Amino acid sequence: MADSSDSVSIDMESVCLGTKEQLIKTRLGPVSVAVFGDQDKPALITYPDLALNHMSCFQGLFFSPGAMSLLLHNFCIYHISPPGHELGAEAITPSAPLLSVDDLSDQIAEVLDYFGLKSVMCMGVTAGAYILTLFAIKHRHRVIGLILVSPLCKAPSWTEWLYNKAMSNLLYYYGMCGVLKELLLQRYFSKEVRGSANVAESDIVQACRRLLDERQSPNVSRFLGAINGRPDLTERLKKLQCRSLIFIGENSPFHSEALHMTSKLDQRYSALVEVQACGSMVTEEQPQAMLIPIEYFLMGYGLYRQPQPSVSPRSPLSPSFISPELLSPESMGLKLKPIKTRISQV
Repeated sequence: MADSSDSVSIDMESVCLGTKEQLIKTRLGPVSVAVFGDQDKPALITYPDLALNHMSCFQGLFFSPGAMSLLLHNFCIYHISPPGHELGAEAITPSAPLLSVDDLSDQIAEVLDYFGLKSVMCMGVTAGAYILTLFAIKHRHRVIGLILVSPLCKAPSWTEWLYNKAMSNLLYYYGMCGVLKELLLQRYFSKEVRGSANVAESDIVQACRRLLDERQSPNVSRFLGAINGRPDLTERLKKLQCRSLIFIGENSPFHSEALHMTSKLDQRYSALVEVQACGSMVTEEQPQAMLIPIEYFLMGYGLYRQPQPSVSPRSPLSPSFISPELLSPESMGLKLKPIKTRISQV
């Protein structure tokens, strides 16, 4: 681990259950990492979607019933925030260089080096899923598995590019205004939880709306610019050497993107789970739908919900062949509504 001069610890009352947030200095600027759990355990790193951090993107999953015995029992969690997206972040100075998606993925490598992590499991949502996929392509020996939620892999379509440009202009002229928050909430959540004239917003949408107020507009604009300039990863997906588990809400605006990505992955080592009546951010909208598929996915690494005498949660993750059961509809929760499973054919 690097010496103490390479990081600054941030203690915040809002960071609960023993999470400690550190600001790690990298050659491309500081990166906030919230560490939760026993650092002797295997590492799981997370990366959120646009304008979010671990509190607004992953709290629903990690604090849901069953997550403690499945995820927190087996892993130490390292929540990586995009630059300037952490709690209490100041606006990044205009003179700071603009970072590309390649730069953001390279920052992850420096974070792993700082903590002395050789190989990790990765979990990302939409834009964060793209960054982690790119990291896995560039550093194949450092990624053992990918859990991707509503992932991106292609360059932006003209529709998405214009949509993102509109959000960028709103950020520049009006900051985190009401119109921009509505656009972001449409990106994250399904209509069912966003409410209507006759139906109130759900608690998770109201909480996300409040957390968006805390984001610094220039920082969000920088991440948005990087994502809007992303290259197509389709032809590079075959280079992935790890197993992948992809979740997509059936009402996500990125539904077709997830299907495209799944069709390009090695079908022996990937699986797709579609979650009914759900938007992009499955981790917050329907986190319980993720636990059974993740449990079967982790069994291929010798990791289980309950400790067993012959299996230690601190054992290194050892890649092995994907079990046929992982790709069966029954194992992926076909009989457990509201999950339905789609296994793409070659």
